[in-house]
Amino acid sequence: MSSVSENEANIFMSEFEELVLDIDAIGIFAHNTAIALPMFIPGFGVAWGIFSAWSTGFAFASIAVIAPQLEDIPPLSILFLSPFGLMELVAYSFGISRSFILIRAVSKKISLVPLIKPTLIEIGIVVGLLLAGGYLEFYMIELAQEEGLLIPGL
Repeated sequence: MSSVSENEANIFMSEFEELVLDIDAIGIFAHNTAIALPMFIPGFGVAWGIFSAWSTGFAFASIAVIAPQLEDIPPLSILFLSPFGLMELVAYSFGISRSFILIRAVSKKISLVPLIKPTLIEIGIVVGLLLAGGYLEFYMIELAQEEGLLIPGL
């Protein structure tokens, strides 16, 4: 998690609110897929995954600044305790690990042809996980809104 000033948190949260204003399950899926698929690019995927992890930490830090009652909740617990968080974590892990496997094969001058089928299978698994996760996340957000469990402004 990053250190975030109140000004940075307010800027981030206003941009975040605009991004998710009318988002639905397909929008969540599309957003997460746009993050996950570049993680399969040999070499770049590892760097993209690290940047994505940092961005998530920045988002958690911004939310904690805006809603101090969440400050004592470890950010990783949110990922590990929410089913869609686990699904996203597994999906991103597939992409990052495949990126590493592919760049290792390239650096050792190993043919990439035998790696095409497993890579395509993993991409299919990632898309399936993120599609299911998008619907589950949207359902849980809708349920929380109906029950009044969401913090105003988040």
